[in-house]
Amino acid sequence: MHNINIKELARALNLSTSTVSRAFRDNSDISKGTKQRILAKAKELNYQPNHHASNLREQRSKTIAVIVPELANNFFSQAIHGIERIAREKGYHILIYATEDEYEKEVSFIHHLHNGRADGIIMSVSGEANDHTYLNELAQKRLPLVFFDRVYEDIVTPRVITNDYDSSFSAAEHLIKQGCSRIAYLVINKNLSIGKTRMQGYIDALEKYNVPFDDRLIVDCSNSYKKNNTILKKMLKELKPDGVFTSVERLAFATYYACYDLDIRIPDDLKVIGFSSLEIAPLLNPSLTTITQPATEIGVEAAMLLFKMLESPESVDVNKKVVLDSKLIKRKSTEKKA
Repeated sequence: MHNINIKELARALNLSTSTVSRAFRDNSDISKGTKQRILAKAKELNYQPNHHASNLREQRSKTIAVIVPELANNFFSQAIHGIERIAREKGYHILIYATEDEYEKEVSFIHHLHNGRADGIIMSVSGEANDHTYLNELAQKRLPLVFFDRVYEDIVTPRVITNDYDSSFSAAEHLIKQGCSRIAYLVINKNLSIGKTRMQGYIDALEKYNVPFDDRLIVDCSNSYKKNNTILKKMLKELKPDGVFTSVERLAFATYYACYDLDIRIPDDLKVIGFSSLEIAPLLNPSLTTITQPATEIGVEAAMLLFKMLESPESVDVNKKVVLDSKLIKRKSTEKKA
């Protein structure tokens, strides 16, 4: 038996082609009885729906874009894993774009996605810039956007974040309780919303425990390992901190390397804690005390939000904010001397 087309199936049922099409898309505006009748007749007549053609008619690419600052960071690879899992369940593919923390690349990617290449975007922003209005064009294109982790505060769109202020406060508090009184805070972009929030937690913890604040101990780092090595060695030699709190994963590694070169012993001479989702953190020497974000869960929540926006946009509050808790995991890098 040859495969009939949708017009022939609709004629056999004495229904419109649009009604038949809605049955295969599982639309809620068609009765259960009608849907069952259509599916039964389709099976009888050996009708195979052409989902690709349907997607083209609906201008659906069955693809979502994921924009992240970097791929080397374990947090983002885990978040992408969570996003991909939900996308696969929904019959979608994902396209991954890495901005390398460059605002110009971020803008270029967004403009590239205006052409229907993706049905929605999940994004962790690259950095602060004065003008984010290019993102408002997404709403005009009806291209839904969900932020995760790093966000632009002036763009109104749903977001999935962690309790960064509380986590940073806890990290600084832990170092203070372990005997540290000169705690350096390492940051790559302190103007980024996430950098400011984490820095405020650090500052407030110092204030609560009457630890003197020294703004020289807030150290601006870069995306370059080589530059960071120079910056951190200078800071360690000149400012002589007894604790280091790294706001991003790569700066914990940079601190370990600098300490090794300078023969600074962790945790005896310097205690180190950092935001990291690194699975090998327990295997470092010494094992790294971390603030660990629920990265995969963040990706899952962001993807579920995006698909809700795609399937039922009126049901999602544009101000929706999902806040997940990170965990302080104590290891040897912050241990007190025996």
